[in-house]
Amino acid sequence: MRIAVNTQLLLKDRLEGLGSFTHETLKRITKQHPEHEFIFIFDRTWDQEFIYSDNIIPVKTLLPSRHPILWYLRFQHLIPRMLKKYQADLFISTDGWSITNSNVKTFNVIHDVEFVHRPKQFPFLVRAYFNYYFKKSALQSIGLATVSEFSKTDLVNAWNISPSKVDVIYNGSNEIYTPLMPHEIEKTLHETTKGIPYFIYIGSLNPRKNIEGMLLGFDHFKQQTKLPHKLVIVGEKMWRSQSIEQVFERIHSKTDVLFLGRQTTELLHKQLGSAVALILVSHLEGFGIPIIEAMNCDVPVICSNITAMPEVAGNAGHLVDPNSINSIANGMEKLATDKEYRNQLIENGRMQRKNFSWDVSAEKLWNSIEKCMKT
Repeated sequence: MRIAVNTQLLLKDRLEGLGSFTHETLKRITKQHPEHEFIFIFDRTWDQEFIYSDNIIPVKTLLPSRHPILWYLRFQHLIPRMLKKYQADLFISTDGWSITNSNVKTFNVIHDVEFVHRPKQFPFLVRAYFNYYFKKSALQSIGLATVSEFSKTDLVNAWNISPSKVDVIYNGSNEIYTPLMPHEIEKTLHETTKGIPYFIYIGSLNPRKNIEGMLLGFDHFKQQTKLPHKLVIVGEKMWRSQSIEQVFERIHSKTDVLFLGRQTTELLHKQLGSAVALILVSHLEGFGIPIIEAMNCDVPVICSNITAMPEVAGNAGHLVDPNSINSIANGMEKLATDKEYRNQLIENGRMQRKNFSWDVSAEKLWNSIEKCMKT
């Protein structure tokens, strides 16, 4: 069977959550199923790292995926033509973008529907595209998957989709994320903050991540405890991040906040593994991969008590109200001062992290794909 795959997010050194899901699952599936041929459809020249096996044919469209108008041209015109040219039997998309005007069967993974709940956080054309084409492709797909029970319920309710059509496939964690040795932590602390303990945030700087609330919570924590801790923020800016800059200018603890931008996976492993705790106080997460990356590094987690985060963190996370500055600040104080509690969260994390594996994710994704091929 010839299976075409949307691989637009397989970008060298730029794998975010959706890209990681695509990379880790396809790497396993293509190697484990040499009896099938896979057409990887990129939007630019691909890196050989992502050509995992001999049964992959890499191709690219004439247009990149960098704007809603280009999305429309690629997925409604260029990719359907490519599917016809290569006589594909199935089209898979693991990041939500898909086709709606082809006779080829489609299977789609939609990680969350934030644009339904928080439309003002997206530029007009972006949200218009998501709300129309993501919904249309989901309704037309022969099968769907998402990354948490929360996201499944959200998807079903948002678009009136039958629950039986949606499979839940959890994310995993990169194998590099393991506990650091004490000397590695000491060295990383010295290099990152000159030896001062720190909290870390990992992710894009967009509104749903509640960077403003995290900054205000950290500022309140600093004011009420006078502890030396710093806040390390790893990630790139996305649209409408001006409010983050405005809040940053207002806080008293600006010198204790470090914006490091994008980091290599190797360096990020060391920075995460040396932190007092991971901070993820988003307004919405379909999953939250940094949570399990932290657990794999024996680092406790402070995360929101809403959406998918309690499901992923289990009893290994300190849950806070993302809309309460006091709740966020008190969580930081608890992790910074209560060593016994912090150690208990770490121990809980060693059990909770066993629920998440890319091997299992790939197996479940393939099972879902097989169901579509037999339909």
